[in-house]
Amino acid sequence: MLQDAPPPGPGAAFFDVDNTLMRGASIYHFAKGLAARDLFTTRDLLRFAWGQTVFRVTGSEQPGHINAAREAALAFIAGHDVADLVSLCEEIYDDSMASRVWEGARALVQGHLDAGRQVWLVTATPVELAEIIRCRLGLTGALGTEAENIDGVYTGRLNGDLLHGPAKAVAVRRLAREQGWDLASCSAYSDSSNDLPLLSLVGYPHAVNPDAELRRYARAHGWPIHDFRTHRTALRVALPAAAAGALAGAMAVRALRHRRALSTR
Repeated sequence: MLQDAPPPGPGAAFFDVDNTLMRGASIYHFAKGLAARDLFTTRDLLRFAWGQTVFRVTGSEQPGHINAAREAALAFIAGHDVADLVSLCEEIYDDSMASRVWEGARALVQGHLDAGRQVWLVTATPVELAEIIRCRLGLTGALGTEAENIDGVYTGRLNGDLLHGPAKAVAVRRLAREQGWDLASCSAYSDSSNDLPLLSLVGYPHAVNPDAELRRYARAHGWPIHDFRTHRTALRVALPAAAAGALAGAMAVRALRHRRALSTR
């Protein structure tokens, strides 16, 4: 079995965000925060929640679902000022996302920082949100999905593709080449089998709160497994992802509808 962490020295650790560093989907919590501030409608939230669900479940296999997730994620920011959304993102992170960071994951991050290694986020989450998480946690850098903007206003298009699945491995390989890192001395952490290309790229892969497929793969290959979920949380995560995602979206929409109904009385 591999060591839990490489020895001190040059190199880096790469962390996925959603369900690895923090509970749940960071972009969904951000979208809920925007909805709570009346920046878009419940219909927008429902469409966004469904797009994120199909992306999370089948994005690596169904190009049409990747496109649905991408369009849903971009539709609610098109036409908005970048600086305004970044400011809102900071507020929403502090209000409702900071408490979702797993303490166990925070300890893993700190162990790398204490050993003098760089720590980078590598996530499909928008790079602006990834940068805020990076700053709040004192990390080195962040790679995320980049939304196009012209003169500081989002266009509703991407610069390139979603940073998801094999794209993460490509981005990390490029970064390692630029920084002069030996990937055999680097670590990577993820919850998802979609990230196997990234995990297999480094010398010290780790499964964190893994899905069933990644857990099986990690066990078969002797990778360290970290599970920070309570038993009850683990059972919820083990539910079919599509059903769980759809339920979460429906509950969020019902709550927003209820609040608006009360406000019109």
